[in-house]
Amino acid sequence: MLRSYGLPLRHLGLNILPVPLLTSLVATQSGGLVYAFTEATFEGKLVLTALFVASIFSWSVMVTKIRVVRLARAQNDRFLHLFRSDRQPLKIYESKVRFDGSPLFSIYRAGCKELAFHLLGSTEVDDTFWARLEIAERITPSQMRVVTTAMERAVGESALRLESQMILLATAVSGAPFLGLLGTVWGVMDTFTGVAIAGSANLQAMAPGVSGALITTVTGLLVAIPAMFGYNFLVTSIRSLIVQNDNFAAELCSEFEHKYVNHSARPLLVNK
Repeated sequence: MLRSYGLPLRHLGLNILPVPLLTSLVATQSGGLVYAFTEATFEGKLVLTALFVASIFSWSVMVTKIRVVRLARAQNDRFLHLFRSDRQPLKIYESKVRFDGSPLFSIYRAGCKELAFHLLGSTEVDDTFWARLEIAERITPSQMRVVTTAMERAVGESALRLESQMILLATAVSGAPFLGLLGTVWGVMDTFTGVAIAGSANLQAMAPGVSGALITTVTGLLVAIPAMFGYNFLVTSIRSLIVQNDNFAAELCSEFEHKYVNHSARPLLVNK
């Protein structure tokens, strides 16, 4: 016999309650979401499974990208501190120090490799690097444009890496509520179909089916809302990193032009 606080339910007058009302009472005590899930149709549970998988992907992307952004910021700060502490722009390249995870370092390395190739004819860094650099002739503006192109390509590749997998978050934000709404509409349709077949309509008969249908909308919102906040945070953070990449590429280009470009060179005129 069911008991409440050690007393039989009939002492509380509940023995006269109808069975559907007792079922609703048990559902309330066990949790509305659990009861709604048990009352969901097969199609509704398929939608819930799809939303659960989407939630796993969205949270995985958010956690991974937040770690990537934090690492990039920390490594960028370390790299800029070292880069700006020495007025020799090729010093870090020659020392072979690495800043894994820093977009600025990847841009710097791409520019230095291209510059070293045009200055020395090789990208190899050895004990004679500075000796060869001191006797090397300055490059022409046309060669500097090739170096600038290499850095611009590195900026674009870095932006693509930062923005990778963001489409999954955008899909979760926009698609999860509609997927949940689809499950709800489908469940409500099945509920009304059952009522029409039975030929009688009452709240106690319809409530379980409607409850099982509405849980898909709730789940869709639970997937979309965290993904929306994570997406907005990551888009803002990634945009700031991309702007920082562009600014650094311009700064590095200026350093290279000041030290290694011969602006007094004039192109040869060909007489026709």
